[in-house]
Amino acid sequence: MDDATAAVLAQIPPGTLIERLGIAVTEISAARAVGTMPIDGNTQPYGLLHGGATAALAETLGSLAAMVHAGPDGIAVGVDLNITHHRAARAGVVTGVATQIYAGRTLATYAVEIAGDDGKAVSTARLTCAIRPRA
Repeated sequence: MDDATAAVLAQIPPGTLIERLGIAVTEISAARAVGTMPIDGNTQPYGLLHGGATAALAETLGSLAAMVHAGPDGIAVGVDLNITHHRAARAGVVTGVATQIYAGRTLATYAVEIAGDDGKAVSTARLTCAIRPRA
C-alpha cells in the first residue's frame, strides 16, 4: 500500500461498515480505487453474495476515490448509485475496481467493476458523488 492510500484510510474511524463487511482497500487515487471483500459473512439466506454488500463495496471504492478528488478542503457524498448483478458468487473474495468517469468541481462519477476469484464479472455499478466544502 502506498503512502497516499494509507493517508486516506487513516481518516476512516473504526467501527464503520467498511470494517463490518471486511472490505480491504489496496489502492486509492482520484482516478481509481481497488479493494476486496470476502463473500463469507456477506451472504443472503441462499448462500449467495448479498447484493447490498456488493453495492456497499462499490460505493465505498467510488466514494474513497471521490474523497481524494475533493481534496483536503472538501468532502464527497454519494448521491446516486446503480448496480447490476450479472452472476452469483458463493465463495472466496470479490475484487472491485472503481474508475473515474467524470471529475468536476461539484460532482465526481465512477464506474465500478466487481469480479469473483475467477476474474468473471459479478456486478457493475456507477456511483456519482457530490463534492462539497468541508464544514
